[in-house]
Amino acid sequence: MKRGARMLAALLALFAAACGGGGSGDPATGGTPVAAAPSPAARAYTPPAQEALTSADVGRIVAQAIGEANARRLPAVIAVTDRVGNVLAVFRMTGARDTATVPLPASGVGMDVQGVTFPAALGAISKALTGAYLSSSGNAFSTRTASQIVQERFPPAPSTIGLESGPLFGVQFSQLPCSDLSTRYDASGGAGALIGPKRAPLGLSADPGGLPLYKNGVVVGGIGVMADGQYGLDADILDVDDDAEEAIAVAGGTGFAPSRDIAADRISVDGTTLRYSDVRALASTPAAARDYDTVAASAGTLIAVPGYYAPALIAGTAYGSEESGLRAAKAAEFANADAFVLTDGNGVNRYPIVAAGDAGDVAVPLAAAEVRALLESAFATMTRTRAQIRRPLDSRAQVSIAVVDTRGSVLGIVRAPDAPIFGTDVALQKARTAAFFSGRNAAADLSADPSADVRSFVAATRGFLGDPAALTGRTAFTARAIGNLSRPYFPDGEVARGNGPLSRPAAQFSPFSTGLQSALVIGNLAAHIGSVANGTPDTPRGCTALSNAGGAGARRLANGIQIFPGSVPIYRNDVLIGAIGVSGDGIDQDDMISFLGLAGAGGIANAPAAIRSDRIVVSVAGNGVRLRYVGCPFAPFLDTADQNACAGK
Repeated sequence: MKRGARMLAALLALFAAACGGGGSGDPATGGTPVAAAPSPAARAYTPPAQEALTSADVGRIVAQAIGEANARRLPAVIAVTDRVGNVLAVFRMTGARDTATVPLPASGVGMDVQGVTFPAALGAISKALTGAYLSSSGNAFSTRTASQIVQERFPPAPSTIGLESGPLFGVQFSQLPCSDLSTRYDASGGAGALIGPKRAPLGLSADPGGLPLYKNGVVVGGIGVMADGQYGLDADILDVDDDAEEAIAVAGGTGFAPSRDIAADRISVDGTTLRYSDVRALASTPAAARDYDTVAASAGTLIAVPGYYAPALIAGTAYGSEESGLRAAKAAEFANADAFVLTDGNGVNRYPIVAAGDAGDVAVPLAAAEVRALLESAFATMTRTRAQIRRPLDSRAQVSIAVVDTRGSVLGIVRAPDAPIFGTDVALQKARTAAFFSGRNAAADLSADPSADVRSFVAATRGFLGDPAALTGRTAFTARAIGNLSRPYFPDGEVARGNGPLSRPAAQFSPFSTGLQSALVIGNLAAHIGSVANGTPDTPRGCTALSNAGGAGARRLANGIQIFPGSVPIYRNDVLIGAIGVSGDGIDQDDMISFLGLAGAGGIANAPAAIRSDRIVVSVAGNGVRLRYVGCPFAPFLDTADQNACAGK
């Protein structure tokens, strides 16, 4: 079948699937409706109310989940977190599997995380965090949603072969346990013990069975369930699964479900409706569940998870409070009254606006005033931008924005009040990715890595591009361009073609082994899993084994790389001086906010057109394929009818 006909057939099938079911009787949704978008006033946004789960709420959620697991005769490990990632409960039912395993790829040979077995509690925690971190008051995404948007074709189904990869391809390798941005569990307590965003033990999850939790229309956490011993994904969204883990999570979240209006299956991306849950009926009646103490006495026990949790039912921390680690910026921290910042729990901004520290590498580094102007410009662009993933329609985009210097040091981070939590770590990953691959040290740093696997990607990239000097600072790369080179087919979706040079070959590829992205951090993940399972030393704070960047004392990629769009490098007089990363809405919106934010900052600029990655043309089967630089949406703004906002910049 020709590609056009195949695409049409796939879209028709998806339309039929999207129209079936999902009515008001859906047990996975039906919570308090989200408030209508406020009309613009002195502020562009209304921060979400400071809601939180009580310890009694947590007990009720666990008890309801146990009831469904008992009804299905499938003992489970159940985790509950708050919105910023604090683990509030991990309950292991008697007879539940202690471990789970990642599936092998088509080749049958595991690489990176493929084939790895780990404590089931880690999978449950990552699932709960995924539901919490991907969601907001304007969108509710589950791990099933995540599965749909991270695979090598979108939407994933046997009939969609030949379509491009998911919009958040690669996001699973974020919130990593080695991230220098993500905070860690502190058993000693204190004012900063509950600040987030907390790290996720396995990164974000694509295995159905993780859902967000809501109170009064505000996301307050997530629930994750591991029971079947398999930590995989849904490779075919055209069918409706009877997934027991997802049903247990839905039962647990009864009474804490999102409004039907903001569920993923009310949101479309590139013409495809997203998926929230396949659960159509429960085997139990959650509303009739017995109280936690009665249920828990015979069902199992709360279990300790080293590095995450000590057994007790814990109340959640209210997002937006000082204790949560994410709060409204003070006037001295950022001029825009809508901005939120990351805090240490004691009133101190963790990432204040500062000047660059790479004077040994850059003649005129970024000044603090320039960083401030750039963040303000990008923030202003965001407030005008029509959101892709938020309800109601014509809501404003809400994202996180990070600026780094050429060494990857953070020069400032700000975020919208209700931006999804995941975007904080990802915005920094994207900024560092653009700075690293646009810099003169990329090839040398990768070539010095102790892993032969990591080192091999340098030669592969140079051969693929036909440029023996590639990755030495002659080309300005964005996260979108690095993503082009990181797909298992090049061009993206062309299944008759080989893989990009930063990807695994198609037979070896899976979302658990993407290529350079996963190879850089597999040592960190292995160390972390070992620390939880066997008590061996944990991974240090700071991902990858790359050498420290000059005198900065920090690795250039200290929370890993990201391979979906939303960043651009920053130049002054044709010289690289840093990068800006954006994450939290549609990928084109993220791209545009970074690109136009820099264009409007003044004094600093986007890369000269002559060195941008979209000047590179790769020969594929006799045809020229051009890399991309940025992609901007049509008619992106709420206040103008401008159709091509990025043209000519």
